[in-house]
Amino acid sequence: MERYSEILRRLASEDNLRSLSCGIPNGKYIEYDGRRYVNMSSNDYLGLAGDVSLQQEFLLAAAENESFLMSSSASRLMTGNGSENEALERALAELYPGKSTLVLGNGYMVNSGCLPALVGERDLVLADKLVHASIIDGLRLCPCDWSRFNHNDMNHLESLLYKKRGDYENVWVVTESVFSMDGDRAPIADLVSLKQRYDLKLYIDEAHAFGVFGPLGAGCAASEGLDGEIDIIVGTFGKALASYGTFVALPAVMRDVLVNRMRTLIFSTGLPPVVMSWTRFLLDRMADFEPRRLRLRELVGMLAPANPLATQIIPLSAGTNAAAVAMSEKFREGGFWTTPIRWPTVPKGKARVRVSLTASMDRADIENFRMLCNSNG
Repeated sequence: MERYSEILRRLASEDNLRSLSCGIPNGKYIEYDGRRYVNMSSNDYLGLAGDVSLQQEFLLAAAENESFLMSSSASRLMTGNGSENEALERALAELYPGKSTLVLGNGYMVNSGCLPALVGERDLVLADKLVHASIIDGLRLCPCDWSRFNHNDMNHLESLLYKKRGDYENVWVVTESVFSMDGDRAPIADLVSLKQRYDLKLYIDEAHAFGVFGPLGAGCAASEGLDGEIDIIVGTFGKALASYGTFVALPAVMRDVLVNRMRTLIFSTGLPPVVMSWTRFLLDRMADFEPRRLRLRELVGMLAPANPLATQIIPLSAGTNAAAVAMSEKFREGGFWTTPIRWPTVPKGKARVRVSLTASMDRADIENFRMLCNSNG
């Protein structure tokens, strides 16, 4: 036990000790220890999680379904693949013409299981330096060579392709469309151009873009009309869509390979039907959520007026862990719930407060937060 106690003491000395806090979400707010804060640490980008009218409509419809199930009770390859799976995957496939879709439990399962199931020993994977930890863990399981290119640096990526492309059967380039901690976007058009010149396969995680950008919220690649050029698109239901689970959209033959080789699918219980039904209920209303997407962009423009490419994720740089903790505490004193982001989530020396905006906020919230930012320097 002393070993583990020492680990905790070291983390505390580095201002890097974390604990679980029990906050109660309530619309745009979060309630904690008897106080209410504007929640600026949520991924509920469209503000759907607190929409009581949507919940009531769904529950009324669910109550009329006598076969409604709360659990799948098995993996999808056993008996856990019901009609809800297939209905949800058909609805998702309509967003991505020419692709098949596969639904899994969460984003970690997709990103850590997809590439190991698809790549071969003669392949090479090149991943953006800032891709999510789940992708990195998946790369560690791959039977092929892999390396990382500087964040959003197409010159560095092309230099690697120029040197290495001829040595491998397939080259995969992996990135995120909206980066979860920096909030910036990948240059998708440039990636597609490189794909055409070097015969690449593109894997883009749209977790923080799905529901927010593009026609019907299909993501950044769709917003640029380039989703058909992306070989693998990953999206999640646990952020803008206020549900749980993840999907991958890809060619049908690749989907079949995943069903047979993807360990995170094969050895996991399927999503509960109740969750998939709620997801499809919201997915069917994606067109209705366009005003929320427009509102979110308006709020982003208020907080980052000088950056036309700004997203709903806005990092406030602090540098040290101690500075990030202090910044977060100042915001909480001012009535805004923020969270310090530290290593290993971000590189050492680049601690920050990650602000995420939601469509449930109003202009007054953003103005008050801006004034608080200015008063804190």
